Amino acid sequence: MQLNEIKKLIEDQIDTFLSAGKLSLDLRKKGLIKKIKEDNTPVSNGDIEINNIIINKLTQLTPTIPIVSEELSDNKNLTDLQNFWLVDPIDGTYDYINDLDEFTLNVALIINKRPVAGIIYAPAKKRMFYSHGIDEAYELYDTNLKKLNCKKLTDIGSVKMVSYSDNLKPEIKKIHDSLGVTEFVKMKSSLKFCVIAAGEFDGYVAEPRACEWDIAAGHAILINSGGLITDFNGNEILYGKKDFKNTSLIVKRNKIL
Repeated sequence: MQLNEIKKLIEDQIDTFLSAGKLSLDLRKKGLIKKIKEDNTPVSNGDIEINNIIINKLTQLTPTIPIVSEELSDNKNLTDLQNFWLVDPIDGTYDYINDLDEFTLNVALIINKRPVAGIIYAPAKKRMFYSHGIDEAYELYDTNLKKLNCKKLTDIGSVKMVSYSDNLKPEIKKIHDSLGVTEFVKMKSSLKFCVIAAGEFDGYVAEPRACEWDIAAGHAILINSGGLITDFNGNEILYGKKDFKNTSLIVKRNKIL
């Protein structure tokens, strides 16, 4: 797939994400219908409706590219996928159903098992992030478009990380210490990748947890902004693994943080 084709595929989804984000907030205001899935995680009618909107748009744009979504059982049993879409219609469902503002809508395009493009929208914060190639990553806030480059915005001498928990596991704390982390802030959704890409934070570390659709769009945006992502052993993160489970992650704004 050519770069101009990827760019068009991503840009053609921007209006869909804006309208889906508005719907997510409208549904929450009306009162969400919630239930617990078999994996003991929450889901709402908002997750399902947003999923349907995104899936319909992707099917319209690329009818021959498989779609793997957190909220859709189709294609989850496929093995050795090379080129496919990964969708998490609402990442941070806990925040979504509890009237918090860090939840996000997510889509990533995987080519040859690598995330080449993605969109993340945090509608409650009115922040949209997207990328469609190296050095082609952007934040759209209302009508203001800004190119991302991971340039450090935090204080020189500080190393400020995001974490999915307030309580660091020993292996995470060890890596934090090796990086000279001076502060970390809890952030549960894929927004954590975006704020690193925007230079607001320096990195993120996680043991194997969650699934590929939770990180793929953020991965694409971050590396296309100049950031780095590996597992704990320095290996490249590839997609389409068994059960779409994540490996460990070390996410950094750049080589030296």
